[in-house]
Amino acid sequence: MLEYIISKYNFWVYVILMMIGLYAMMGKRNLVKKLIGMNIFQTSIILFFVSIGVKKGGATVPILEGLGHGHEHHLINVAHYLNPLPHVLMLTAIVVSIATTGVALATLILIYRRYRSLEEDEIMLIRREETTLRETR
Repeated sequence: MLEYIISKYNFWVYVILMMIGLYAMMGKRNLVKKLIGMNIFQTSIILFFVSIGVKKGGATVPILEGLGHGHEHHLINVAHYLNPLPHVLMLTAIVVSIATTGVALATLILIYRRYRSLEEDEIMLIRREETTLRETR
């Protein structure tokens, strides 16, 4: 049992990173810390998918040269090539993650300008006071 756990240590690292990110998103009150937690969570998922795309035994990327028109064709052993799909999907996920982080940071700047705080509790308190003032008028 212990050998199995040790042999899959990379998966445990991803699970630990994922739990750290989840804790930051759920447990922290500061919005910047929540955003950092979301990025840690996303990074752990990206690392997981990239690691499962790895193949041992000298596999390479599937770049085939000289197999165009007029050249002879030969059979390809797929065991010698990596599956590029997980890597391509994770590259897309990285780009989406960066864009999401950029939009979130811009939104945090707007929130800070309006409430002068990035603490969730303080923002909710200010919003309740604003709502109470509107209702009394």
